[in-house]
Amino acid sequence: MKYKVNFKKTDEGYAVWVPGLPGCWSQGKTEEESLENISDAIRSYLETVEELNRDKETRYVEVREVSYA
Repeated sequence: MKYKVNFKKTDEGYAVWVPGLPGCWSQGKTEEESLENISDAIRSYLETVEELNRDKETRYVEVREVSYA
C-alpha cells in the first residue's frame, strides 16, 4: 500500500505528514529517517482505526485511481 506524504524541512530535520490520514504525522533528522517514521505512524494509525471500528457495522467500496492530467 502506498500513501502520498508531504515534507517540510525544519531546523531539526524533516516534518512529514499524510494528507489523506488527518493527524498522521512524524519527523526525522533525515528524509530517510522521516520516511521510516511515517511508515510506522501510518501502520499505527490504521491499526487504531481498525480497533475503533471493530464492533461497528461497516462496508467496503472500491475507488478507482484518480488520473491527473
